[in-house]
Amino acid sequence: MRRYRFLGQRILQLIPVLFGITIIVFFLLRLIPGDPARAILGEHYTPKAAAELRRSLGLNESMLQQYVLFLKHLAHGDLGESTSYREPATTVIRERLPPTLFLVAYASTLALLISVPVGLASALRRGGIVDNASRVALQIAFAIPAFWLGIILILRFSVGWHLFPIEGYGSGFFGHIRHLFLPALTIAVGFSTVLVRTLRTSTLQVLASDYVDTARIKGISRGAVLRRHVLRNAVISLVVVFGINLAFLISGTVVVEDVFAIPGLGRLLIDSVGTRDYPVIQGVALVFAICVVLVNLATDVVHAALDPRVMIE
Repeated sequence: MRRYRFLGQRILQLIPVLFGITIIVFFLLRLIPGDPARAILGEHYTPKAAAELRRSLGLNESMLQQYVLFLKHLAHGDLGESTSYREPATTVIRERLPPTLFLVAYASTLALLISVPVGLASALRRGGIVDNASRVALQIAFAIPAFWLGIILILRFSVGWHLFPIEGYGSGFFGHIRHLFLPALTIAVGFSTVLVRTLRTSTLQVLASDYVDTARIKGISRGAVLRRHVLRNAVISLVVVFGINLAFLISGTVVVEDVFAIPGLGRLLIDSVGTRDYPVIQGVALVFAICVVLVNLATDVVHAALDPRVMIE
């Protein structure tokens, strides 16, 4: 019963958050200086065409009226028609969503494959070669911008050794795996720096706890102590940090998608900002925001499942 109440409270807390997101997405977009009609029409700009475009987008109405109209359409799943693609913005976004989701899942998997063994090895052999080498490598990786690392990987593994494609999404599952390996690795390297530190620190704290010493005194094998007591408790902090940073990672795919020319939401957002495609920009921003909110909700639920004390707070 307590678990369902906890979940219900978290879901109710999302309602004002989602409402606030719609306000931010709508009004920040309209604070961009310049005439949106002129930016959209470009060389085809005429006073008559601009007036017609403003009417179709509702730009002649007051800000409040525009926002209310936006909410009404949003409630029906209507984001409007893309001014660049001449089709519903929801269709454009739906077509670009799979590459971004695949990239986020791929990068998260690579980050865990890197972080868990390195973090555990660093904690269990504190001050050893693996620990010192990983700390230096993590400092370097943390300081490298994602776009610069992506370019270096392209020059070495794509242009130099011809091991991976330079751009695109590929076709089929294994095609996606091959095409997105370098961009996923680019994201995973930066993501791993936080995860390794977190797992190392939490593991050291658990190793120094009284119940671990008690388990050792009882004669429980080292492997059993690590599995039942150390890893199980150390992973709680990892889950929380993983969820928080995964939320930032979702929006961080924008730069990486642009570097590797991946036809995802990040690339779509950059292109749409340049053409002032209001419906698409608002839609992509909402999708990113909703994904972040859902990831945070999932993190709270998993955290509560691993540590029931959270539901009491």
